[in-house]
Amino acid sequence: MEKWEELQVIYTRRTDVNSVTNWNAPLVWEGTFDPVVIDDIYKKTDPRVAVVVFAVGKYTRFLKGFLESGEMHFLVDFRVTYYIFTDSKKDVPNVSLGKGRKVTVMDVPSANRWQDVVLGRMKWATIAIDRRIRAEADYLFMMDIDSVFHNRFGAESLSQLSAVLHRGYYKNTKRDRFPYERRPESKAYIPMGEGDFYYTGAVWGGYLEDMFKLVKYCNDAAEEDAKNKIEAVWQEESHLNKYLLLNKPTKVLSPEFLWSDYDTVPADIKVVRISQLIKDYAEVRPNGGH
Repeated sequence: MEKWEELQVIYTRRTDVNSVTNWNAPLVWEGTFDPVVIDDIYKKTDPRVAVVVFAVGKYTRFLKGFLESGEMHFLVDFRVTYYIFTDSKKDVPNVSLGKGRKVTVMDVPSANRWQDVVLGRMKWATIAIDRRIRAEADYLFMMDIDSVFHNRFGAESLSQLSAVLHRGYYKNTKRDRFPYERRPESKAYIPMGEGDFYYTGAVWGGYLEDMFKLVKYCNDAAEEDAKNKIEAVWQEESHLNKYLLLNKPTKVLSPEFLWSDYDTVPADIKVVRISQLIKDYAEVRPNGGH
């Protein structure tokens, strides 16, 4: 289904934005798809979708807003399981869920640095997918919990491997200005002159097995870096961008699929589907945001 020739019956082009990548994958914006048609196509296979989120330490405060808004906007009428990885089960709220939707809570240890929480996501997600989730899902999304859905986030997001353009670098940023890891000592290293886009590490998804390969790659690369006493500049996001340079996404999602409440919404963003919340990083992060 991810071949562009087949997707042309679903996707249309917008004249004000690029709606196809140079490797012929659709670049999805509002106005480039028919929501009814695309939902109907994917519903025929009745896919099971896993959403993996981490709510460690004070980040449990964001669970209620994420889950309640997800029930209003995220793949409505599809089968969805929210896998909540947390160090505080008692703080997981009881939220009303739609038919075929559920919450599964997974234990993870606390952390002393927010960087360790970020890098730990790859480790614990790799283990959980291998031991449990792969038997329970067809697609998997990794998402940041400090976000709220505002509008439809539907089947237009599904593909073998879907990545979201980072809102800060999707236009007017030269490739050599992307914040890739530039130190050759790191497994996330991308040399000057290489790269397609800069993708956010806060939302990404795909087929279960393709996501397992990606998550495991990021975990293995981060562990190799740790052995060499180096940490990629943007942790998992740096390793994600390296992987996606080598393994092109089959669908690229516009920044509609992860905006930020810190930023003004520009004219080319017709709808904000999910947005990161404004927060005091020094207060919510275990090492004061540094």
